Amino acid sequence: MKILVTGGAGFIGSHIVDRLIQEGHDVVVVDNLSTGKKKNVNRAARFYKVDILSSKMEKIFKKEKPDLLSHHAAQMDVRRSVADPIYDAQVNILGFLNLLENAVRHGTKKVVFASSGGAVYGEQETFPAAEDHPVRPVSPYGISKLSGEHYLYYYQRVAGLNYVALRYANVYGPRQDPHGEAGVVAIFCQRLLRGDECTIYGDGLQTRDFVFVGDVVRANLAALDAQDSCALNIGTGLETNVVDLFGRIDGLVGSRGAVRHGAGKEGEVRRSALDAALAGRVLGWRPQVSLDEGLAATVDFFRSRP
Repeated sequence: MKILVTGGAGFIGSHIVDRLIQEGHDVVVVDNLSTGKKKNVNRAARFYKVDILSSKMEKIFKKEKPDLLSHHAAQMDVRRSVADPIYDAQVNILGFLNLLENAVRHGTKKVVFASSGGAVYGEQETFPAAEDHPVRPVSPYGISKLSGEHYLYYYQRVAGLNYVALRYANVYGPRQDPHGEAGVVAIFCQRLLRGDECTIYGDGLQTRDFVFVGDVVRANLAALDAQDSCALNIGTGLETNVVDLFGRIDGLVGSRGAVRHGAGKEGEVRRSALDAALAGRVLGWRPQVSLDEGLAATVDFFRSRP
C-alpha cells in the first residue's frame, strides 16, 4: 500500500514510518521540519519538505496518488493554542482541509487521523473516559482536533473517504523532542540527566494517561485494516500525576534532581485517562508497555544522546 505520512519527521510520525516500511509499505513523508527532524526520516521513504497549508500538496498528491493518508502533522502545543488560537486553527483545521480536499480529488481511500483524547473531552466526568463521553474541549487545540474528526465524518458521508480517528492519550518515548513538542516526560528526562532544575506547573497533582509510542505505532498499524469509520481512544486507562511521574524518572536517572513549582497553565485539564476497550474490540489493540518499562526505555534513549 502507498501511504502518505504527514509529520513523518516528528516524534510519533517517524516511528510509524519506520514500522510501515518494515511491513513492506511504500511510504511518502511530508514535513515542514518546524518541529520534526530530517534525521528522523527513514531513508527508504520519499521525503518532501512541504507545509501542509501549501499549494504544493496538490502536486504531491497528483504525483504520488497515496492509497492512505496518515495525518500526524499538527500544531500540538496546548499552551501555544491558548496564546495563538488563530495559528492553531490555520495548521490544524485549514491545513487538514487542504489535505482532505486533495485526498478526495486524487483517489485516496482512507485517512488515519491523530486526534487527542487528552484534549477533546475537556474536564472529564468519568474515569477513564470512553468514546461516548461528552466532548467539551477547554483549549483551542482540543477544539481543532475535534473539528478534524467532524470534517472526517463529513468527507466520509459526501465523498466515501473512510477514516479512523485515533484519540491519543499522552504519548511519550524515544525521539520525543523536549523543546518543539514539549512532552513532560522528555523534558524531565533531559533536564534530570543534565542536572538541571525541573519545573512542575501547578501543584503537580494533575493526572495524565501516559501511553508508550511503540503501543501507539501498533494501533496505527491495526487501523490500516479497520473496516468501519470510527473514533477510538488509544490509552492505558491509568492516571499518573506529574509529581509521581517526576519521582519515577528521577529514580531511573538516579539524580535526586531539584524541582520547583510554577503557576498552572491555561487550557490544560485537571485529570485525564482513556478507556480503550473499544479499540480492543475494533482493532484487537491493547497497550503492552507498562509505564515503568516505557520510562526506562525513554531515559536510556536520552542518556545515549550526545
